Amino acid sequence: MEPIPKVSGKIYFVSDIHLGVPDYESSLAREKRFCKWLDEISKDAHAIFILGDLFDFWFEYREGVARGFVRVLGKLAELRDRNIPIYFFTGNHDQWMKDYFTVELGIPVFQQQEEIKIAVKRLLLAHGDGLVPCDHGYK
Repeated sequence: MEPIPKVSGKIYFVSDIHLGVPDYESSLAREKRFCKWLDEISKDAHAIFILGDLFDFWFEYREGVARGFVRVLGKLAELRDRNIPIYFFTGNHDQWMKDYFTVELGIPVFQQQEEIKIAVKRLLLAHGDGLVPCDHGYK
């Protein structure tokens, strides 16, 4: 995977949306709010970083798409079609993520932490779960 290019302009970060829990109704409401937020930030976003656990459980099949989350998948595709860069860093609930986001949506998926430069700042991007040596809760 190619490194993330130097990023400038307005950048947004999001993590731990956990679509799919605790039940269909609350997850659907959260999905709609997230899509509305994506609409709002798309007006000035130069990049969007999803730092893991967008879904509470994501499992990719060789063929076919898992049921649900059509709104958020469509919104991400729309933003990529508008050439807004989106980067996805897997979290501890994304263990079964393969190449769907990369192939179908044009969103690179990072399984490991990545260092990027924004203006004069260097950032280390990762979901964070498991980075602390004593954190064994969900490895």
